[in-house]
Amino acid sequence: MFRFLTAGESHGPCLTIIVEGLPAGLTVEKTIIDADLRRRQGGYGRGGRMKIEKDEIRFLSGVRHGKTLGSPITMQIENRDWVNWEERMNAAPVEAEIDHVTRVRPGHADFTGAIKYGHNDVRNVIERSSSRETASRVAVGGLCRQFLAQFGIAVHSHVLSVVEVGYETLRPMTPDAYPESMWDVVEASPMRCADADLTEKMIARILEAKREGDTCGGVFEVVALGVPIGLGSFSQWDRRLSTRLGTAMMSIPSVKAMEIGAGFGTTRTTGSHVHDVLRRSEDDRWFHLSNNAGGIEGGITNGEPVVVRVGVKPIPTLAHPLPSVDIETKENIDQSRYERSDVCVVPAAGVVGEAMMTMVLAEALIEKYGGDSIDEMMKHYRS
Repeated sequence: MFRFLTAGESHGPCLTIIVEGLPAGLTVEKTIIDADLRRRQGGYGRGGRMKIEKDEIRFLSGVRHGKTLGSPITMQIENRDWVNWEERMNAAPVEAEIDHVTRVRPGHADFTGAIKYGHNDVRNVIERSSSRETASRVAVGGLCRQFLAQFGIAVHSHVLSVVEVGYETLRPMTPDAYPESMWDVVEASPMRCADADLTEKMIARILEAKREGDTCGGVFEVVALGVPIGLGSFSQWDRRLSTRLGTAMMSIPSVKAMEIGAGFGTTRTTGSHVHDVLRRSEDDRWFHLSNNAGGIEGGITNGEPVVVRVGVKPIPTLAHPLPSVDIETKENIDQSRYERSDVCVVPAAGVVGEAMMTMVLAEALIEKYGGDSIDEMMKHYRS
């Protein structure tokens, strides 16, 4: 079955990714993966690190002459900033005196990671808990995006809100609500938002927070179009596609909330206003009059767009740091610490959300239409 592993520290030499389970014979273009990596680095509110890194993948195994072999795929992303951190992050012992990081940031993994693993230098925690790891996931997502395209599935994301600035009403989630032209507008927006007026207001809100030494959270939506009926299962709790999507989205750093379809909105009305009426078209096609279920009923896809919305908290590295504790001296302190950081990561987080959606759907497709080669899978799919 499909699975992947990532390894590497934020300021180490590189990120390494191993992907297993994709069928043989899948045509893979490096440029598509690199384009997704660039999208992750974009979006208004990103910090100085994005000016240093020029992320692109290098295939080390599993791909030959542009096609997958069916064996494990290894990818590598170089960390260009490594040259500035080589002494501090060297795998071998160093003679130089290295300053320990002991002031923990509220809201980060600093405190919990240091206590769990017994570290007296928080650097050992933040290097792996850093969002830099999500570049690896986006690389895997770029592979899966090309796999899903064989089945006519496309995955997109867009930003719905930043802090209190956003759409006033829930957008419809039926197929005609997501025309191809919408995604062209989203990709051209510095906020990855389809509304030009909202884009300007979001940017103004981020600038306001930046002036105050603060950070901004928000909500993004991920949409999968062209998903067939029947992915996932109600037979066991962990085979439900809703379970897998929840796990995937909640694994993204800074994510604190997720809803499928109308989500919490369904709790504020009655069943007659919530459930999606099923119809059969004249051309012998199943469809629903609405999509409050977000494309999933009973843990199984129902043929409508799969729609999830994800809430991202403000990142914890503040230019005006909050009070905290020094874990070495055990003393309360007036300020934690500040490292080079972003002000808002919501547009970039949406790209990571896309990657997680593609992985969940890829796994479900392999499970349902399994085969050792892409040709074999396509035969099963068409039948």
